[in-house]
Amino acid sequence: MKRLLGLFRNKYFVVTVAFAVWMIFFDKNDLFSQYQYHSQLSKLKHERDFYQRETAKVHQELDELTTNKEMLEKFAREKYLMKKDNEDVFVIVKGK
Repeated sequence: MKRLLGLFRNKYFVVTVAFAVWMIFFDKNDLFSQYQYHSQLSKLKHERDFYQRETAKVHQELDELTTNKEMLEKFAREKYLMKKDNEDVFVIVKGK
């Protein structure tokens, strides 16, 4: 017990404990903030990966549309409901 009391009277120990408590709980970069930053970073990395995949997919579609005339016609018919002069377009909407 006397040894423990002597440890608390040591000014270096008290300052070190106070500093550790301050850094863990009260500083602007405390443990809770670090956890939030880490979770936000992982979320942003997932979003970055998603958008990189989507960008690659769009670039591939663009390459197909610029090189293949049949794909361009199919794209125009499906997305923009374009038709030739002598055709009729019927849009089928699936009910729920």
